Amino acid sequence: MAKSDSTMDAGGAAGTDDPANAAPEAAPDAGKPAAGTAVEPDDTAASAALSTAPVEDPADGGTAVPGSFGGVRRPGALGAAAWAAREGLGWARWFWRQLTSMRVALILLFLLSLATIPGSLVPQSSVDEVKAQAWKDSHKTLTPIYEKLQLFHVYSSVWFSAIYILLFVSLIGCIIPRTWQFVGQLRGRPPAAPRLLTRMPAHATWRTDAAPEQVLAAAEKVLRRRRFRVERSGSAVASEKGYLREAGNLLFHISLIVLLLAFAAGQLWKSEGGKLIVEGDGFANTLTQYDDFKSGSLFRADDLDPFSFSLDSFSGSYERTGPQKGTPRDYAAHITYSDGSDGSTRKATIKVNEPLETAGSKVYLIGHGYAPMVTFRDGKGDIAFKGPMPALPLDSNVTETTVAKIPDMRDKDGNKVQIGFKGNFVPTLDLKTGTMLSQFPALDNPGLVLTAYKGSLGVDSGVPQSVYQLDVSKMKQYTTKDGSPFAQLLKVGDTMTLPDGAGTLHFDGIKQWATFQVSQKPGDAWALVGAVAALVGLAGSLFIQRRRIWIRALPGTDGRTVVELAGLGRSESARLPEELAGIAAALQPDAPPAADAPDSADPAEPSEGARA
Repeated sequence: MAKSDSTMDAGGAAGTDDPANAAPEAAPDAGKPAAGTAVEPDDTAASAALSTAPVEDPADGGTAVPGSFGGVRRPGALGAAAWAAREGLGWARWFWRQLTSMRVALILLFLLSLATIPGSLVPQSSVDEVKAQAWKDSHKTLTPIYEKLQLFHVYSSVWFSAIYILLFVSLIGCIIPRTWQFVGQLRGRPPAAPRLLTRMPAHATWRTDAAPEQVLAAAEKVLRRRRFRVERSGSAVASEKGYLREAGNLLFHISLIVLLLAFAAGQLWKSEGGKLIVEGDGFANTLTQYDDFKSGSLFRADDLDPFSFSLDSFSGSYERTGPQKGTPRDYAAHITYSDGSDGSTRKATIKVNEPLETAGSKVYLIGHGYAPMVTFRDGKGDIAFKGPMPALPLDSNVTETTVAKIPDMRDKDGNKVQIGFKGNFVPTLDLKTGTMLSQFPALDNPGLVLTAYKGSLGVDSGVPQSVYQLDVSKMKQYTTKDGSPFAQLLKVGDTMTLPDGAGTLHFDGIKQWATFQVSQKPGDAWALVGAVAALVGLAGSLFIQRRRIWIRALPGTDGRTVVELAGLGRSESARLPEELAGIAAALQPDAPPAADAPDSADPAEPSEGARA
């Protein structure tokens, strides 16, 4: 499509229908130059001849549309429809050529890498909902803007998906024509030898008493041994090597497509869930067992791999001294697991960087903490709750916030009430510091500080609640006789007695818990294959050099045979002269240089000639 202003003007002047601007009819010889007069070039005529702009068609009454892909637009609805169809097809072809160009593919790849930056800087809701919500709570002004830009869901956003799909289509559009071109190259033969081999960048020549046929036959053997593709034509042998360079390029681009497909499959069919398990408890891989669960849009519940495991015990050790005091040295979850619904049980240990791989899923150890074991008896002395209190760590020394909700109990008068406990568990308590913060993550001096509330827990509203949070907006805190808030520090074995005979809570002991992430991503294996293949293809495209070697043998004027070698690299290669020298040395046993030849002082050393 030509859109040059000068081209349009020339085309427009040539097709004008204005009688006022029409030139008078000239005599037959008026346009001929006089004898001996130099002919000036007609720039206007040349521009019109080279123009690709559409011209008017007076015979059909068409109208030229400057800069159009549709050509001449003829009158009437059919003419306009035909022109619009040609215009649309032309723009579609132009867009496809732009999209499948290497320049646009590189731009899209660069944009894709830039698009991943927000996903690393902004907390993603699909990765950590709690962290993302905390960020939103502390950035009230930016949150609405980020939500409109989908920055909390980068990898499922419209703009990221658009870049991803365009890059995918661009790579396919680049690979298909290059693959056919490469197949054509494999089916082709090496080009014939140029007439002047001595003008090649690297060449060598000498005279020999061997016959030309003998030299050419030896040249074919030498080149074939070096895995060159050889074609003999007349008095010369042509050869070419390095086709795997383009194969490396294609492998690299195909590997990128495999990576994109693997990433897409992992997002569409993935499943990822978390589960907190206390020592002695177990887990079965079903949706109802997860504390939280996220999956791809094409995931189905039947896709979950059947397996189960139980947490037998948890062991952890920490640095006791030095600047790294309190840093974990080892976290290990000792489990018993089984594959399938009736598989045999096996023992295993899961560590932070050593997940359990079973039934196509991976089980990662994510976190660790302590669960205070308590028994609560209501005002009638009946057990209303017995088990671990859910707790979440607040710092690196495992200071935990803990909550217990008891919705069904009776006071001493037999009335139904709802009670909630809220407080902190500290594995290493040191009251000298004046705070209830743990001083070390190990169970050196554990303590449980609790207060109690009565009222409505909100569990009857039907709205799901977090087991780690207690909503006290509709509850009233218990107080002592003097009106101060009721609270008590408990050691293992201590009992808290609530005011007004509401009940008692006994601190039975401490168990450890661990949080696990069960991840199922079907595209991981293909992603690994694609990454390895991409590295192999990239190495091939960088280190394999495409080059051509020609060997010619002709009888000279003195009766001897003149041997000429030349090489040409399709890409820059500093090793071409060295390789040509090796071929010359391998050829000389069958075509030894004549002892008295004037140009055989150093025939095996190729010289640098002028580039053709």
